[in-house]
Amino acid sequence: MNAPVYIITGFLDSGKTKFITEMLEDEGFSEGERTLLLCCEEGEEEYDAELLKRTNTVLVNLENMEDMSGDRLVEIDREYRPERVLIEYNSTWLLENLYAAQKPESWDLAQIIALVDATTFEIYLKNMRKFMADGLQEADLVIFNRCTAETTKSPYRRTVLAMNNTARIFFENTDGSMDDGVSDEDLPYDVKAPVIEIGDTQFGTFYLDALDHADRYDGKTIHVKGRAFRMKNMPKKCFVFGRHAMTCCADDIGGIGYICQCKGELPKENAWIMLTAKVEAGFSALHNRDGINLIALAINPAKPPEEELVYFN
Repeated sequence: MNAPVYIITGFLDSGKTKFITEMLEDEGFSEGERTLLLCCEEGEEEYDAELLKRTNTVLVNLENMEDMSGDRLVEIDREYRPERVLIEYNSTWLLENLYAAQKPESWDLAQIIALVDATTFEIYLKNMRKFMADGLQEADLVIFNRCTAETTKSPYRRTVLAMNNTARIFFENTDGSMDDGVSDEDLPYDVKAPVIEIGDTQFGTFYLDALDHADRYDGKTIHVKGRAFRMKNMPKKCFVFGRHAMTCCADDIGGIGYICQCKGELPKENAWIMLTAKVEAGFSALHNRDGINLIALAINPAKPPEEELVYFN
């Protein structure tokens, strides 16, 4: 029988211990399965011994990264025979080291959850971006906690989606409520205008917002500068309209954009163009999920913007 593995990652004091405690206390999640809890850092909060006993959970502390080396994890599995594994992971260890560690064949990755303290997110992202981005890039679920009325949820949401556009993102407020942070109050352009004018520095915002809120743009007309990219297996008379973006660090640059249908001659590959297009919400084959597609109304040559690379923060 395979054991599902749940990785809960985040910086020190991001609330990992509290979150795992709530997982174990949740009757919908915990039904007495023999659970192995691997704790990779010592935080301010400790696990309650009575809770561990009541939920059939054994706690094993890994004090440093070397404790995952060799066949240590296999030995732990052999000793405790868990039916489920929870890993409170130290973000500074980087997930690649956990992936590389020798693990029992019966362990199956079920979910990666990244916890973020909203009060320190910006400063950590600025000064320790590699470590902060590590869990966010891999996570299935991202939870910002300690949110207040002053928390700038929409920009935080877009920053995460720039790194990982499939992640589910939620914000836990200090009053105990939770929301998804979806809002259009801080969009830098007017989505109600007859033609939505998207500035050169606003492309990243448009890309992520349209991916997440396709209905907001459905049937609208946009006017925006970008590049024409060609990809294999594109439908006839279609190209990818987009930009190059830095999604994490200087070494992590890739293309972002949407499929654009063109009635006339396709623009030259990699050419900068000014595009006027109608937006249609629907399945995006480029992203393999719901999103938007574009129908070109006018394509004109354009000069590159002052900053050719898109940044999300």
